[in-house]
Amino acid sequence: MRILFVGDINGKPGRTCLEQYLKKCKYNGLEYDFIVANVENAAGGFGLTKDISNSLFRMGVNCQTGGNHIWDKKEIFSFFEDEPRLLRPANYPSEAPGYGYNIYELENDLNIGVINLQGRIFMWNIDCPFKTADRIIPEIAEKAKIIIVDFHAEATSEKQALGRYLDGRVSAVLGTHTHVQTVDERILPGGTAFITDVGMTGPYDSVIGIEVEDALYRVVTGVPNRFTVARGDVRFAGVELEIDIGSGKALSVKRIFESLPESDE
Repeated sequence: MRILFVGDINGKPGRTCLEQYLKKCKYNGLEYDFIVANVENAAGGFGLTKDISNSLFRMGVNCQTGGNHIWDKKEIFSFFEDEPRLLRPANYPSEAPGYGYNIYELENDLNIGVINLQGRIFMWNIDCPFKTADRIIPEIAEKAKIIIVDFHAEATSEKQALGRYLDGRVSAVLGTHTHVQTVDERILPGGTAFITDVGMTGPYDSVIGIEVEDALYRVVTGVPNRFTVARGDVRFAGVELEIDIGSGKALSVKRIFESLPESDE
């Protein structure tokens, strides 16, 4: 099975870039069995709206994952309850709206599980992602051998620790949140694909997707200000996974990072 995981989509530039990448894949005859995308910054760099979520589904995304910014647009709260293809981190308290994981049925009676988790180092101190995974994985494993984990975390050490902790129990542990792609993609000894951070699908003439002047003003002065999504040097960041459907183990993991031509549309 071939799976595409798309790194944090940042604003309209990121959404357009994803659309162009998927069109390129279709033109070249490259098909994915399942596409997961982190969407917590898809609406203007902060949060997600129902309309934008639906537009990403129409592009071909099968499952959307989130993180700490998934709550920034309040309209998404009610949409969470109606859309099981949209996930928020599973280790938020149970009172939080939405789904933290789900199982998706594909053709030929094949199921795939996706888990969204959030780290705690340098982030909000929510429930333990390690213990949350311990609770969820056996439930999913009863119905799906292929399990993909989006670990939305700040610290590289925490991401690598979770990869080792879940090695052999899930198909992939893929880091998101920092918007900087790491060059450490690999298959761990137990057969789990891992990368510390998938990177950002969005503008790289920026500070992690934000206009340079806006970011510098806050860093230098310490004064809160409005952030604007940058536009220049838009690139696609993701990973392509090959998973054995019999065992659920990863056969390969390929890092993708490329610029795409501007759309004529």
